[in-house]
Amino acid sequence: MPRADRRPSRRTFLDVTGTMVAAGLTAGCTSDSAQPGRNAPSAAGTPTPMPVPATGRHQAGITLPQPPQPNLLAVVADLGATADAGPLLDELGRTIRALTAGDDPRLLGLPPGDLTVTVGVGPRLVRTAGASLPGATDLPRFSRERIAAEARGGDLLLQICAGNALLLSVAAAALLDQAGDRVRERWRQSARRGTNVPFGGGLAAQRNTLGFIDGIVGPHTTAEQERDLWLAGPPAVAGGTLAVLRRMELDLPRFAALSVAEQEAVFGRHRTSGVPLSGGTVASTPELGAKTADGRYLVPAKAHVRRANPTVVGTGLMLRRSYNTDEPAPGLLFISFQNALRTFTATLTHMDAADALLEFTTTTASATFLILPGFDRQHPLGSGLFG
Repeated sequence: MPRADRRPSRRTFLDVTGTMVAAGLTAGCTSDSAQPGRNAPSAAGTPTPMPVPATGRHQAGITLPQPPQPNLLAVVADLGATADAGPLLDELGRTIRALTAGDDPRLLGLPPGDLTVTVGVGPRLVRTAGASLPGATDLPRFSRERIAAEARGGDLLLQICAGNALLLSVAAAALLDQAGDRVRERWRQSARRGTNVPFGGGLAAQRNTLGFIDGIVGPHTTAEQERDLWLAGPPAVAGGTLAVLRRMELDLPRFAALSVAEQEAVFGRHRTSGVPLSGGTVASTPELGAKTADGRYLVPAKAHVRRANPTVVGTGLMLRRSYNTDEPAPGLLFISFQNALRTFTATLTHMDAADALLEFTTTTASATFLILPGFDRQHPLGSGLFG
């Protein structure tokens, strides 16, 4: 519930209101078409997003809803030296329940719709609960990084997603108001998904800033998610997962100067359809051994789908969520979820050696977080680790 002893400053109110106005000017351009089981028509005929339960075994905003909401705001913050993570997370969980139910006056009258808030804690906080726990390891540094100190790492992640872009800043302001001076914001990034492209089984991937379908491969079945996505233990983290955030600037002019065939060779897929260059359907596994009559690989040696292929790398699957960004520069906010950090680090290490796609990217922010298990009224957010 709202903190009675803290009121948003006039500057905070103006910042949020200005963001709402700006979002309102662009919301009509955001793709959020009705999906089966996702939206219900309102009396006026406008699709109304269905609510997403905030409580359960897993936090919302990872596998639910499907497809993901088109708008995202990621806020990364640090806890103060004297702040106690347990009570803070409990309060944030209560606030999330109130926001998603439409019961928090700090929503300023906006209906919550399909709003989700996903909370993660960084390696420093995880280590205070146990140095050997999943999520206690910091991300290593990689090539093609230009990351300021404030944009590397962090103690707390708030991933806020919604069909209505107006909700992002309003929900973030409410959560940060609840946290008060116990947290200090490091950086934030708003982003959006491109047009959804169905690829079978009720699944859809988005088309990214470079024009290609992004997020086809991943742990989509329940069995794959239990194997590669969700943490099975220890009990304090069971039902959670590990997230990696990487904000990347893209060299769009240089990529756009390539021919379509050259662009497709970078990805290893056809740009329009998403079908692998080795053939099949968009959902087909690329045949990395397939060759032309003169002995050339159909999927080039430096193609992204080859360098990031989990079988080639020797890792499990990662659930990838890529969002397109305009500020501070055109690019992507890449978010992956996996139950072993090595799934990401080994993949990027393999890509670093020869992936043609990385030649057009510069990473400007990077962090990893333990996404806490799901919660409810009887089991507060984070109580398994910090209770």
